Amino acid sequence: MTPATLAGQGRLAPPALLPLLRALCDLKRVRSAGRAGSAAERLFASAWARIAAGEAEAEVARGTVLDALAATRLGDLDAATLEAACVPPAEAGRIRRRAAEDAASPLDPTLREWLFGATPTASIVTPPPFVARLAAQPRAGATSPGRGRLVLEPAESHADHCLLVAVCGVALAPAWGARAETVFLAGLAHHLHNALLPDSGFVGETMLGAWLEPAVARATALALKELGPGPRARVEAARRVLPDAGSPEGRAFHAADTLDRVLQVEHHLRAAGATLAFVLNEMELVHAGPVKPFQDAVLARMGLAA
Repeated sequence: MTPATLAGQGRLAPPALLPLLRALCDLKRVRSAGRAGSAAERLFASAWARIAAGEAEAEVARGTVLDALAATRLGDLDAATLEAACVPPAEAGRIRRRAAEDAASPLDPTLREWLFGATPTASIVTPPPFVARLAAQPRAGATSPGRGRLVLEPAESHADHCLLVAVCGVALAPAWGARAETVFLAGLAHHLHNALLPDSGFVGETMLGAWLEPAVARATALALKELGPGPRARVEAARRVLPDAGSPEGRAFHAADTLDRVLQVEHHLRAAGATLAFVLNEMELVHAGPVKPFQDAVLARMGLAA
């Protein structure tokens, strides 16, 4: 495929999805009491538990993406938490579905129909050991030969990144006519080697030179050994789309991978550049309510009104 053809394919990326992709990527930063890791890391572990148990990747993809969509609106208010707070199970399910539907509104209609045909599944299987190692393995940040490393703290984990590439890949799949479940599994599995190899970034890969490919292959193989034969074969098949953008699935994967990497940096830059006026007026930090006139007067008196 020529550079011009590749560029033409890249221009099929749908700008209307950008706000949703940003909201999904924020799941790396959703945390709550009594739960280890981010919402993204927990979705990553749940997805891998289901894959390892032999569940079809299409069902895992649909359930995981729906949970991610709901979490963009509800954060960590999952069904179990809502029910513990006296919300009846049927109503908790309706709340979560309504949240997912609201988030899914910009998605391709056929994809939405496919997603909402999912059957809720609760995984009680322990995920393979590489999942915990990927959740503990930080991403390198931006590195470039001859330059210092740019690490924006807190660093995301490889579980964060892989989950978001998988979910965003599903959202982007219709732009290239890709099979959403294949893109999902490829995204979920594209950094298996980092379960063993700490992330040294582009600079480290350059330094490894001819040893990069065999080191990554060996580390990937060790992670794959932690899966049973059936799931392992399906993961290996999905990973065949990773090397290039020659297939629809490869294009959707590389679009999601690129966007997640850039949106991760953009998040930090947006936070650093935010103004008080934006947070108070646009984000409504002090929002409407019975005491808002009092709150506004306090801020004005203290010189903090925007």
